[in-house]
Amino acid sequence: MIMNIKDKVSYFNYELNYRVNLWQHTKNLPPIEERDRIILDSLKSKSIYITNLAELGFTSTSELLDAAHSLLPSMGKANYDDSGENPPEICIVTDLPEFYNWGKEQRLFNIIENYIGLPVAYHGVHLRKDFANKNQFATLLWHRDIEDRRVIKIMVYLNDVEEKHGPFEYVPSHLTSKYTLNYYRIKNKIKNSGGINDETLNQIVPKSAWKSCPGKAGTVIIADTRRLLHHGTLRTQERSTLFFAYTANPPKQPQLCTHFWDDSYPKPEFYLKSEETRLSTLTTLTK
Repeated sequence: MIMNIKDKVSYFNYELNYRVNLWQHTKNLPPIEERDRIILDSLKSKSIYITNLAELGFTSTSELLDAAHSLLPSMGKANYDDSGENPPEICIVTDLPEFYNWGKEQRLFNIIENYIGLPVAYHGVHLRKDFANKNQFATLLWHRDIEDRRVIKIMVYLNDVEEKHGPFEYVPSHLTSKYTLNYYRIKNKIKNSGGINDETLNQIVPKSAWKSCPGKAGTVIIADTRRLLHHGTLRTQERSTLFFAYTANPPKQPQLCTHFWDDSYPKPEFYLKSEETRLSTLTTLTK
């Protein structure tokens, strides 16, 4: 009982400090360009905005795409089992300026800081290939990211993504907000299982309300993956993407952000090794 009271007091103090920090940082928020206000407004109202690389018009985009497509042919060489669980192959490209600099474009940073409301921590970049899967597991299950109160993930499609490639899918935020019973029903199920499958979610939020996000190569999805219930859908063909990650600085749970720069996944130099060595290492990593 005493510990429970202490926990509640600690939580209250933490939340109070958070609110004070938000208020104090308001005067330091950077200005954003008028053309970017639609992105910020959509994030605030819907927790998501979908655009494309051409519309964003960043000068670093060509270098980003050249670097991504130079690495992709070396990925996905292992023998993946169509009937099993095939985890994604992820390359940490945070240290390469072609990737890192795109994610730190000033316009983008200004939008994210205005949305989060605090100084931004830019954690890094994953280059990722997802493979065919028949069963839901890991991020194919419906979930929310928990690194911080607001977590911005930017996904860039590197190939055309149709239903067969497993597009990003989400539930509109108003259907699962904290002011709905759905929020608590879903929260309890995720807490017990780490994620929920389509069948379970359909009993809470009907599938007709889910939003799938197919798109051409170059599609950019900017989403608050803390507020949005989301997942990657089952696919029959592989999908290639880039993921950029941002939270407040510091985030609520910094230990959950390190996989964008530590040794959790291979880095580009790994793909310069012989194919035999790569496949042997990948087999170990995915077991």
